Amino acid sequence: MDVRRIPVPTETLAPGGTTNAYVLGHEDAVLVDPAARTDDLDAAIDARAVAHVLATHAHPDHVGAVAHYADALDATVWARAGREDRFERATGTAPDRTFREGTTVGPATIVETPGHAPDHVALAADGAMLTGDLVVSEGSVVVGADEGDLRAYLTSLRRLHARDPDRLYPGHGPVIDDPRATAERLLRHRLDREETVAAAVRDGATDLDEILDAAYEKDLSGVRDLARSTVAAHLEKLAVEGKVAWDGERARPVNTD
Repeated sequence: MDVRRIPVPTETLAPGGTTNAYVLGHEDAVLVDPAARTDDLDAAIDARAVAHVLATHAHPDHVGAVAHYADALDATVWARAGREDRFERATGTAPDRTFREGTTVGPATIVETPGHAPDHVALAADGAMLTGDLVVSEGSVVVGADEGDLRAYLTSLRRLHARDPDRLYPGHGPVIDDPRATAERLLRHRLDREETVAAAVRDGATDLDEILDAAYEKDLSGVRDLARSTVAAHLEKLAVEGKVAWDGERARPVNTD
């Protein structure tokens, strides 16, 4: 993939306090995830003929400069089909066109990867993938109960693993040269966390904070709210699968005898 990565300072808990903006291609190029306007991003864009602007998903730390660059470049603005209103609320810009699985935008092809967010997509080209917040090189991705879906997220990770790309360009942190190992690590992490949540419920924890404290051994200072949302997402998944009962406030084991 002919790609330029430009880390952009953002208010995010992700690695380094930056979001990666990308420019794909030279002619008919695509600007992806312009989180904010910076001199470095301006320079990267000036060196290429950018014709398209899109976001991997409409979280604030990925879309802050969509409107600016769309106007400055007179570029085609793209959004996920069926999620146009969400995109416009987040960016202040109505999309010109929409994409879905398999749509070609410039040199890349859209791959739907929901889970972290309902509108989340990746872009594939030349054996590599630009993956937004599907993966990170270290740590894990937040999949919270507010709008995340762990069942969808695990499916997206498995799709990534099956595609076996050569390299990943994530939304935060460095380029990833071991895609399958990264997908496997994140899958194991999620399934291990699921087991600790289920075990906490089996052992008698019922409300969200009790389950959180039982499921996490590390210090959660500064990230407790994110961890609570993650545990709630795990409980939602376990409830859908009939492994626990969860009403949004209290959980209990399901008798499988």
